[in-house]
Amino acid sequence: MSGHSKWSTIKRQKGAKDAARGATFTKLGNAIAIAARSGIDPDTNFSLRLAIDKAKAANMPMSNIQRSIDRVKDKSADQLQEVIYEGYGPGGVAILVEAATDNLNRTYPDVRLAFSKHGGNMAEKGAVAFQFERKGQIRVRGSGEDIELVAIEAGADDVISEDGETIVYCQANELSTVRDNLKDKGLEVVEAELSYIPKNTVEITDKETAGKIMRLMEALEDLDDVTNTYVNFDIDEQLLG
Repeated sequence: MSGHSKWSTIKRQKGAKDAARGATFTKLGNAIAIAARSGIDPDTNFSLRLAIDKAKAANMPMSNIQRSIDRVKDKSADQLQEVIYEGYGPGGVAILVEAATDNLNRTYPDVRLAFSKHGGNMAEKGAVAFQFERKGQIRVRGSGEDIELVAIEAGADDVISEDGETIVYCQANELSTVRDNLKDKGLEVVEAELSYIPKNTVEITDKETAGKIMRLMEALEDLDDVTNTYVNFDIDEQLLG
């Protein structure tokens, strides 16, 4: 995939500054609460099942998970809404920021400050989003031609091997089917999620710009209301040392 971005891989490798587990659980809980609005049964609500699986992988207690689901039924609780902010960072990279918030008057200024403080700027709705496409993204344990062929047979649109894993891309509405097909074929699915994949990437070749981009992305990730970030850079990880 020509537009493959390394940001999700870098986030995993760097731990995305998971300094406070409580903050991590807050983000996961918000994602569960948002997904649960479409139904509180994970057997019939695939988005909720994905959110729960991600929370379990982070060792989030079941009591926290259930509390997040129950928030949907609590009419007295502040209700979360999903919002996407768009902007540009150093080097002209395009950035999408997903957030779940009960107070837009808090979240928007926080995101705007992170952009302005680290050499970026927010953009009008739609100015950046067209550079990305919604895809299913599945990480599978192991790599090699055999796994890639199995993934294609399972319904993958594209397959990339990196760091001992295989990243499988599929149409967003086929994520559940492809994930289950991979499991049925004996592959170990590490993670499955809906993601925004850049159609093309911006190559970053100098250390200073790379550092500025990473500081901006980490500042955005540090915000409690932000649930995910996407960027279209292609960067040599040696520049991040």
